[in-house]
Amino acid sequence: MQNIIQNAKKTVLEFQRLVDNSSLSDLPELMSSKLSETYHWRGMHPFHEQFDADSVISSFYQPFRTSFSSLRRRQDIFFASRNEIDGYRSVWVASMGHFMGLFDTPFVGIPASRKLTMLRYAEFHKVEDDGRISESALFIDLLHLMAQQGITPIADQTAAQLVQPGPATHDGLLFEPQDDDEGITTLALINRMIGDINHHGQFRTPQEELSQCWHDDMCWWGPTGIGATFTIERYIEQHQQPFRTRNEGRIFNGHICRMAEGQYGGFFGWPNLSIIPSGGYMGMPAYNDYADMRVVDIYRRDGDKLAENWIFIDMLHFLNMQGHDILAQISSSD
Repeated sequence: MQNIIQNAKKTVLEFQRLVDNSSLSDLPELMSSKLSETYHWRGMHPFHEQFDADSVISSFYQPFRTSFSSLRRRQDIFFASRNEIDGYRSVWVASMGHFMGLFDTPFVGIPASRKLTMLRYAEFHKVEDDGRISESALFIDLLHLMAQQGITPIADQTAAQLVQPGPATHDGLLFEPQDDDEGITTLALINRMIGDINHHGQFRTPQEELSQCWHDDMCWWGPTGIGATFTIERYIEQHQQPFRTRNEGRIFNGHICRMAEGQYGGFFGWPNLSIIPSGGYMGMPAYNDYADMRVVDIYRRDGDKLAENWIFIDMLHFLNMQGHDILAQISSSD
């Protein structure tokens, strides 16, 4: 099994190298050589789903690479494993960090600063036995990009806004093979934590719920619109309590990939959750119908509890379903 996992990592690292360093004119041929004929790409609003290299390039990479010069990938977490969701049949590779570059021309209507800019990303790739990539998901935090340009369309962000660091232990790049038992332990803890969320009514207090699986000094690196929090108490105050009191009707739709390797693990869904933001969530007007959250969660386990969690949510899609086209609002205000 380790050979399969390591080969998948090599495939994705080579794919990243080609995509990051090749010219736009060379991308169609290079990407096509690495992708399966049934390739399926999932991107955040306004990119959504694409089904071949040319459409991914035209919808995302062309505007992205045109807007940012001297672009670099600063990777903080990299791991791979078999996917629990399909009975451990498929192999996926996860990558997380920031794209760093000079923001020289507007991107999807977001005005450029010509300054150094960091764009949070999380990426998942499904690698087939023949070494080709058949599915990808790329989550980028566009509200985070807006915030760096002084644009804050979210009325009530309850936690901190900052450029988010990688793991405190600086050991998130799992290029080498890991102990299988460590990954099994990490995934079991993540699943236990999900179970606690889905059945949180069994606990007397939020503190009791969270203490089952989280260290007291947990770091929760949330997306812009929600923000980052530190410690269980502040997580409850600055995320969990607003989320649970300003949304209702929570439906868990499941995940496409959920896996772990070593002390790192994570998942993504499309969408993970459907909720009714009837309480004016994030300071936006109340909305009395369902809106979807496409979410990535990446975790670091420390001993028998979780220590850090990085979250990406397709906020623009979530808000667009409520009638708030943030990108159109930005364009009309220019």
